[in-house]
Amino acid sequence: MALAGVDTLLVSVGSDLPYLTGYRAMPLERLTMLVLPAAGEPVLVIPELEVARVTPHEAFTIRAWSETEDPVAIVADLAAGSHRAAIGDQTWARFVLALDAAMPDAALVSAGDLMSALRRCKAADEVRRLRAAAEAADDVIARLAEMTLSGSAERAVAREITEMMLVAGHETVEFAIVASGPNGSSPHHEPTDRLIEPGDAIVVDIGGRRDGYCSDTSRTFHVGRPDPAYARAYEVLQRAQEAGVAAVRPGVPAQEIDRAARAVIEAAGYGDRFIHRTGHGIGLDPHEAPYLVEGNDEVLAEGMSFSVEPGIYQPGGWGMRIEDIVVVTADGVDRLNTSDRRLYIVG
Repeated sequence: MALAGVDTLLVSVGSDLPYLTGYRAMPLERLTMLVLPAAGEPVLVIPELEVARVTPHEAFTIRAWSETEDPVAIVADLAAGSHRAAIGDQTWARFVLALDAAMPDAALVSAGDLMSALRRCKAADEVRRLRAAAEAADDVIARLAEMTLSGSAERAVAREITEMMLVAGHETVEFAIVASGPNGSSPHHEPTDRLIEPGDAIVVDIGGRRDGYCSDTSRTFHVGRPDPAYARAYEVLQRAQEAGVAAVRPGVPAQEIDRAARAVIEAAGYGDRFIHRTGHGIGLDPHEAPYLVEGNDEVLAEGMSFSVEPGIYQPGGWGMRIEDIVVVTADGVDRLNTSDRRLYIVG
């Protein structure tokens, strides 16, 4: 905060709050906000009816507000004297506007860069939690590979995946993408009632939270043996994903991971069918910094965690994607997802 010239940090809903306090606020119309001054005691301003959900901690005090009090006025009073206040990026606009009016002498700026700098590189305990989440997701992939998918609706398979993720140890499921046949060409397809048919490729992308930290993995399934053209494209995808993972090490710009994976796909003639970045950071949020995309020259550092997930998509025809979560180590990379990266042949 001192380096950023920030007098007070104001953190509301989103993952910055549990990162600092261990408490994840519900996204309510009632304001919850941690007021963290550069000099002074941190105070968690919280609706009175939510106090029981907070684990008391010596690092901050709790200021509960009743239904007849104005929480914006309470925050403004606690932040009195601030000239530059950094506010969390996911704070509701209504509260940002109200605080701006209630704190006329303070410039409100984004806390995004400040908090991202703290959260980018994971500590050993965070890596442990990410690994446990990845292992739980891998368990679901293994179980799915033993199922008969033909004849089932995408939506029904997504429901089964959701249940399997909870059984495997996730507390919540963030998404369960099941994209069959032509739907596979849409990377973020929402499962529908389309019935999976023989000859379909199926892109499965799943993610949830376990012990606060996120999983995210993609594998591709095929009902019966694929035709030679699809099989050749999948071999290219495997090599691209391996090239992306192999490029990960400290000191490498983030965009180089994207370039390594993309070069393989472009050389094979599928460049125009790889339509998204190679990866995104992951931690308390499914998507966070760093982003592995052309133009991001941020240097990778030990502890950074992110996905490596190249894909190839034939519009109106099929899709394929392989995604692993990796962590930058002191001398290379630690791949957290260990499930087989083959094309899974299912019934």
